[in-house]
Amino acid sequence: MMSAVTVNSSLTLPRLYTTSRQRIVRMSAIDTGNPGSLFQSMTIKPPSHPTYDLKGVVKLALAEDAGDRGDVTCMATVPFDMEVEAHFLAKEDGIIAGIALAEMIFHEVDASLMVEWSRKDGDYVHKGLQFGKVSGRAHNIVVAERVVLNFMQRMSGIATLTKAMADAAHPACILETRKTAPGLRLVDKWAVLIGGGRNHRMGLFDMVMIKDNHISIAGGIINAIRLVDQYLEQKNTQMEVEVETRTLEEVNEVLHYISQRKTSVTRIMLDNMVIPLPNGDVDVSMLKHAVELINGRFETEYRHQAMLRLKQYTELDRPVSPTFLVVH
Repeated sequence: MMSAVTVNSSLTLPRLYTTSRQRIVRMSAIDTGNPGSLFQSMTIKPPSHPTYDLKGVVKLALAEDAGDRGDVTCMATVPFDMEVEAHFLAKEDGIIAGIALAEMIFHEVDASLMVEWSRKDGDYVHKGLQFGKVSGRAHNIVVAERVVLNFMQRMSGIATLTKAMADAAHPACILETRKTAPGLRLVDKWAVLIGGGRNHRMGLFDMVMIKDNHISIAGGIINAIRLVDQYLEQKNTQMEVEVETRTLEEVNEVLHYISQRKTSVTRIMLDNMVIPLPNGDVDVSMLKHAVELINGRFETEYRHQAMLRLKQYTELDRPVSPTFLVVH
């Protein structure tokens, strides 16, 4: 099975900044009248969401910074018609992310700004590398600059951490959770993709995830699965169904139920089936036993509250099938 790791998206590495110098020639604009055309040319596109308005998030971020007066310092000190060229420089090593979003922001502020990059989303950058530039009116570059850097620093931090965990977890897959910054879920999950991770469900609407609260309210794990099966049949709807198990007894209950009848369950979560040891190691014997019981019949997802000995999760003896490792 494939396994997944969920990541907490709060780091902001590598740090980035811009440097500016005056430029006397206005450069041609990139056409961003249709944001979809930008996505078509991306190496890594943002995840899909039925209601999320990425352009609206960009507008909100700009309005948050500019308020109802704009950049009063810039208006007081910088000649209105001055043109500059600002360079993007990495202040730390890491995976760069947010380049496509940066272009959206610059051109939301001023469609005549010219943006050029020597790297793309997902590339590694080292400290001191100049990897892009933006040219045009100084006023508009300054207005966009901090918003661009805020998004890129956050996304690059998430992508860098995800890349490190994805490499360590291979051949298992790393997933993230819904524990994202409110309003920034699509941006955070996009950064996970750029870092080499995989997306878990986008929200409450696109996957059934039977967790401990649902199990308790339904009166048991089998009742919860049965109710989900009935609901999906009544709605004539198909979607992935994941069920959380916390003990070997629950794993056996689920396996017995689904061996007796048709079910919509596609993935079994093995939640916190590890025991921390005094020496800082972990005992994964219960987790290993659970994987052996499932025996490749379903996707498995491992979760734990700490990133402890990641390789121990991915080196478990198991049949070849999707396994997901989720750490949060």
